[in-house]
Amino acid sequence: MPIESRNLTIPARDGFPLSARLFLAERPAGAVLVSAGTGFPKGFYERFARHAQSKGLTALTYDFRGIAGSRPDDLAALKMDYPDWGRLDMPAAVDALAAAAPGLPLLHVGHSVGGHFVGFMDNQARLARHAFVSVGSGYWGGHHRSYNPLELFFWFGFGPLSLARRGYVKGGGLWAGTDLPRGVFETWRRWCLNPRYFEDELKDRLRPHQFDAVSAPIRSWIFTDDPIATPETARRLMRVYPHAPWDMVVTRPADLGATRVGHEGAFRRGMEPLWDQILGWLVEDAVGGPT
Repeated sequence: MPIESRNLTIPARDGFPLSARLFLAERPAGAVLVSAGTGFPKGFYERFARHAQSKGLTALTYDFRGIAGSRPDDLAALKMDYPDWGRLDMPAAVDALAAAAPGLPLLHVGHSVGGHFVGFMDNQARLARHAFVSVGSGYWGGHHRSYNPLELFFWFGFGPLSLARRGYVKGGGLWAGTDLPRGVFETWRRWCLNPRYFEDELKDRLRPHQFDAVSAPIRSWIFTDDPIATPETARRLMRVYPHAPWDMVVTRPADLGATRVGHEGAFRRGMEPLWDQILGWLVEDAVGGPT
């Protein structure tokens, strides 16, 4: 019998329709939400979700508003701010997963910004564990020096020119991700040019939030060839989760039989040994956790 998966439309907290895909395990022991990095479509995580499904875990992938299947026809007209992904979209995805997997422990894999935004969720306490993958402060000065020219050109050249021309940042070319709404790019840029990233804004501009309330365990996977999420930027980011117990796993590509992992390669073909590590840690002691 084929393993079941189906497409869903999830209404975000404000009713915005989010494109999602549910992978139902036959006799699931838990349920995993996969929250994407900036500009990554849900399809990028399908292999990982199917692997989780094959290991007895129901999984849900979804597109944030403005991205891929959740992109409106007129992206330039979309009014939103970057934290809306955490305030409005992620909580709705948690609720949808809980409805599809009643009574099961709810687990979370956050890639890049998918880990940054956990503290914006008003229902973050429903998640029993968080696996952060390539999650670190976006401040450009903390990144590998070889990467700085490219990101600074993105912030001061490519991005603003694309906004001026189209009203959104066009995907492809220098920016390899999907098209990005204006509200994502502008806030992302503001944070990434600040040595304290969004730490100071949590005191006022970004309220209300629940960063101080997050207490579920977090394990952060960092890769030695990732120019953005380094051990140091991962530690800096974790300062916004002061009450969450956490640890870090630093991995070389060679440890996984790979020549490169970088910032996005953890979810590419051939990373099954890593996926087994992540899923094994997520389900460890998770039975009986929040649902």
